[in-house]
Amino acid sequence: MDTWTFGWTLALIGMGGTMLILWILSLLILLIRKIFPYQTDKAAVKKG
Repeated sequence: MDTWTFGWTLALIGMGGTMLILWILSLLILLIRKIFPYQTDKAAVKKG
């Protein structure tokens, strides 16, 4: 494998891995938001 082929392969694997990790993190965030939904503080709403 020459230098250019190795460089392009490494770059594509790096970019693909980054996108995969970001996708997994977004799924994890969505799951956490479903498990722990946002609730407003009722005392703060009454203050006004």
